[in-house]
Amino acid sequence: QVQLAESGGGLVQAGGSLRLSCAASGRTISRFSMGWFRQAPGKEREFVAAISWGGSITSYADSVKGRFTISRDNAENMVYLQMNSLKPEDTAIYYCAAYTAGGSYYITRVRGQYEYWGQGTQVTVSS
Repeated sequence: QVQLAESGGGLVQAGGSLRLSCAASGRTISRFSMGWFRQAPGKEREFVAAISWGGSITSYADSVKGRFTISRDNAENMVYLQMNSLKPEDTAIYYCAAYTAGGSYYITRVRGQYEYWGQGTQVTVSS
């Protein structure tokens, strides 16, 4: 079992920045592929970003590409999402997720493949 806990959400004006953190406990994340998803009111949970074991491969949703950066620190069991140039449409609950990868280059954008989820952190971007 792996427990994931997000933090860093809050209220920010459009154009501002936030850094979300995901702290893992119970097991090391070194063999996990990690991802961030978000869910806005009335919408399905959608993929935001993902990162492979060592951080060599990343993937981003088109809506956040160029603005968000996912990173990880396996030694500290931490995953981050740096969010810049925030827009009101970024408002959502952001979730950290993990799955047991089969190799160092494994990565997925598929929600159903992730095994572990945090409780989420609210990000609100005002216009």
